Amino acid sequence: MLELYQFELSQYSEKVRLILDYKELDYRKIEVTPGVGQLELFQLSGQSKVPVLKDGDTVISDSTAIAMYLDRKYPDKPIIPTDPKERGLCLLIEEWADESIGTKSRKVVYGALSQNPDFRKSVLPNQTPDLLKTVVGSVPSEFLDILGFGVGCGTDAVKEAKDGLKQDLEALSLLLLDSPYLVSNSPCLADFAVAGLSLLLKFPDGNYLDIPQQYQGKGIPGLADSNLYETFFAWRDRIYADYRKPLVSDSPSDSQPTSIEID
Repeated sequence: MLELYQFELSQYSEKVRLILDYKELDYRKIEVTPGVGQLELFQLSGQSKVPVLKDGDTVISDSTAIAMYLDRKYPDKPIIPTDPKERGLCLLIEEWADESIGTKSRKVVYGALSQNPDFRKSVLPNQTPDLLKTVVGSVPSEFLDILGFGVGCGTDAVKEAKDGLKQDLEALSLLLLDSPYLVSNSPCLADFAVAGLSLLLKFPDGNYLDIPQQYQGKGIPGLADSNLYETFFAWRDRIYADYRKPLVSDSPSDSQPTSIEID
């Protein structure tokens, strides 16, 4: 069985999960616990970032490389168009989503985490002990603001990223007004990239992630709850309803992530 080394709330991991589900491939999720050096993942793949896919003796890192591998190795239900113009547009949107939505949303989410203790606790896995949730929620916002400035997530950077995301979501909403998908009449890599990378802007409304139920369908104020982007999030909800497999509580080996500690 395919093995996906992931973080549950990694946008890039979600991009790969969407593709795996669309292609109806069985896989096991292995949750990588962040730690100093992430040694085990580095030993497996030669780098320490998720997602990493293991297919027998083959190990692939990077969500785009994984997508390309899956389309070559498992060609049923292809995600890369064969028409040259559609292929070019698909690859262009996928790359843009990685670099624009993926990068900006991390900054915006950090801003939300620093200001909202409840949202901060919501991104922790369900198995997190209550004591740790309390500790995480009690970290002063002022401390996180100072820390964020040091890692490029200060107040100005967060505002700039949020403004950029508003433009991105408006553009996507306009493109989807009278189109079922971003490139053609069938879903492709561009659709799964955009849907997956918008994960942190608004959690999917359904049992797709290992998060508390009350946070399903919730997201960043001013983005997730704005009627300006209803078209986009309605489209994304349809992508999930049509192609993403919900978690199955009685099949932990297949749906719930298996954790590995990395020190």
